[in-house]
Amino acid sequence: MIYRICLLLILTFLSCQPKHDLPITITLDNNWQFKAVNDSVWRSATVPGNVHSDLLDHQLIEHPFVGNNEDSQQWISETDWEYKMTFSVSKETLDKKHIELNFDGLDTYASVFLNDRLILKTDNAFRDFSVDVKSALNPQNELRIRFERTSVSEAKAKEKLNYQLPEGNRIFTRKAQFQYGWDWGPELNTSGIWRPVTLSAWNDLKIDDIYIHQLTLNDTLSNLRIEQNFKLDTEKKLTYEIHVNDSIQNIIDVNDATPQKEVLIQIKNPKRWWPHNLGDPYLYTIKVVVRDDKTILDSMSVKKGLRTIELVTEKDSIGASFYFKVNDHPVYMKGANYIPQNSMQNKVTKAHYNQLLDNAVDANMNMLRVWGGGIYENDIFYELCDDKGILIWQDFMFACAMYPGDDNFLENVTAEAAQNVKRLRNHASIALWCGNNENSEGWHRWGWQADRSDAEKDEIWNNYLKVFDSILPETVKRLTDTDYWESSPKYGRGNPKYKTEGDAHDWWIWHDGYPFEHLEQNVPRFMSEFGFQSFPSYEAIRYINQKDRIDITSEGFKNHQKHSRGFQIIDDYMQRDFPVPNDSEDYVYVSQLLQAYGITKGIEAHRRAKPYNMGTLYWQLNDCWPAVSWSSIDFFGNWKALHYHAKKSFEPILITSKLENNTLKTYIINDNFEGIGNTLQIEIMDFNGTNIWNTTEQVYVSADSSTLKHELDLNMLNMNKNNVVVVSKFGNQTSYFYLVKPKDLQLHKAPIEQTISKTTQGFQITLKSTTLQKDVYLYTTEKGHFSDNYFDLLPNQTIMIEFETDAKNLNDLKIKTLNNLL
Repeated sequence: MIYRICLLLILTFLSCQPKHDLPITITLDNNWQFKAVNDSVWRSATVPGNVHSDLLDHQLIEHPFVGNNEDSQQWISETDWEYKMTFSVSKETLDKKHIELNFDGLDTYASVFLNDRLILKTDNAFRDFSVDVKSALNPQNELRIRFERTSVSEAKAKEKLNYQLPEGNRIFTRKAQFQYGWDWGPELNTSGIWRPVTLSAWNDLKIDDIYIHQLTLNDTLSNLRIEQNFKLDTEKKLTYEIHVNDSIQNIIDVNDATPQKEVLIQIKNPKRWWPHNLGDPYLYTIKVVVRDDKTILDSMSVKKGLRTIELVTEKDSIGASFYFKVNDHPVYMKGANYIPQNSMQNKVTKAHYNQLLDNAVDANMNMLRVWGGGIYENDIFYELCDDKGILIWQDFMFACAMYPGDDNFLENVTAEAAQNVKRLRNHASIALWCGNNENSEGWHRWGWQADRSDAEKDEIWNNYLKVFDSILPETVKRLTDTDYWESSPKYGRGNPKYKTEGDAHDWWIWHDGYPFEHLEQNVPRFMSEFGFQSFPSYEAIRYINQKDRIDITSEGFKNHQKHSRGFQIIDDYMQRDFPVPNDSEDYVYVSQLLQAYGITKGIEAHRRAKPYNMGTLYWQLNDCWPAVSWSSIDFFGNWKALHYHAKKSFEPILITSKLENNTLKTYIINDNFEGIGNTLQIEIMDFNGTNIWNTTEQVYVSADSSTLKHELDLNMLNMNKNNVVVVSKFGNQTSYFYLVKPKDLQLHKAPIEQTISKTTQGFQITLKSTTLQKDVYLYTTEKGHFSDNYFDLLPNQTIMIEFETDAKNLNDLKIKTLNNLL
């Protein structure tokens, strides 16, 4: 009797539990093989991946990042390649009503065969493709993908034009443009299965997409419309459950079966998502569950940050504003331009994404610009930006060229844009969609119109407008509430409006050789690109050359400088502002000081000009291979001097000075939403620590402001400008300012006392000197990260630096300073 009662209770309990008829998703990432089409030997392959990394894994090529190996590997992109794998499908899967093969990224011209039957041809690495394979699938299957070299399709497309478009054949192929070579990256035109391949099977319903459309947001209420797109094969009554942070928010029964559904929900007293420097980047978890009675058919979750963001471009007495308003507050944007982290994308792991984005947050950046010559990044990138509170300026993938306008190309781009906007539109981090990088500037300023007929120029420009003034803005408007900006920059630097309207790319620095002081005298409304090169870390140089000695003259190393005048430009600027060392190690060190000196001069000039200027994004954050480049973090994750200095120049509260007509002007910038009062101390001391002049006063800095707080006529002081530093303090902030160029400083030579002690995270290094030590650089062959570096050490000041490392010993710590080079 007891047994029967227990059995009855168990059966009753089980009958109350929800049943499942969920879609089945199988990732096809095992058992892949590859070969050249004209070869007979199959070798194991990694998917997702690419042919370069597969050849490298089998030691069939030398690493393309070493020396000049890149040059001898161009045959790879001129070869057709083939991948295949076998997979089994269970009866449970085969019995489903619908079965699809999904290809998230095929690079690029691919023919896909399932069991020797052609099921798909692709021509866009930025698109995903799905194929109904229910009728073609067996219990045992072979999937084969043939990749044709890009040059074949490019030649055919080129033949259709009776004129030549600028910037070569890359314009005809929808794939990462930087892979054709750039002035900071190699020519590694990859092909392969670069994103996952999956098999999906379902019966009645499969959720394709959920868009959390924020209708209103205020302190008390947020109204959201959840727009759902399904694949649907049932006439049954369906129930939609909406969960917010694991609590059921809404349950709706629907009698009609349609492939689109909209559900309204409300969140009371909503928590807003903020950039990390202004608040908490709070994310809600919103989950949709679809049932047929008690049977769960599918579910999907989205992390959603509630915030408003708009790009404000309003005409004013000077020109037109360009700033971002987040949650109704104007926000100053501080950050850098982001490029792909590796020319072989499959080598980029979640750990790489996490570390690089942590480095951006650590340096007080609140915006990154995803540059248009790379890729629409993987989902994990945007998820981490949401979580860490980093805003993203997202370019569409067009850069530095004019593109064709035939129907096939436009249809391809239309699908590409729609897919990627839909994929990314739920991310709170997406602040802006921008049509292209420098295409408009190139057309109007780079000589691309020369020797063309009026009809030809009209056709090329009209094709530009079809994409960037029609297809892309209409796609963004139709699918999301995010703002769209046609081209970055709005005007080229040859147009005087570049300083008064829109965003600016100021390459008078570097390309045109203008001195860094130009950045202080020519401040635009929003600087979305400016930069200067430096050499990478000693680690990167050793890797490139595959030897311990620091050699910057080898042919292999020269191959990692992709700007035709790069070495000479660095040297010219160095002679202008810094001592020029003969020793290679010292030269690398000074190149990084030079880069940091120039770019932070620009950053601080931009920030002083707030609110006229409302953003500064330098070129560039990272590298795709070890190289001499504009990056502030090298390929191996080492912070260059620029990243350390940018961290200080991007502080929410910044003391910044400039010298104008022999008057020292000291500003305090406050990016916070609250005003702050404290003591401002300014002292001028010589390099031995002797006080020459000082002042102390109470000041108040308004919220979200840049204010001139002190002026000092230096003509009143009897001092040697070459032998003094201005030390300013406000609260916990300290800044150092020099009255002459670094090469003119009369620094003294003196030892630096150091003690090293072991900590749980690595080592603590204590430093002290009797004289000012300029640009103290700590380095070691042990892998790790210094909490500060390339810093100034005041006379008789004790500084403690943390070195985070897994190393057990730190026996080879070395120190360089500018003092020893003057």
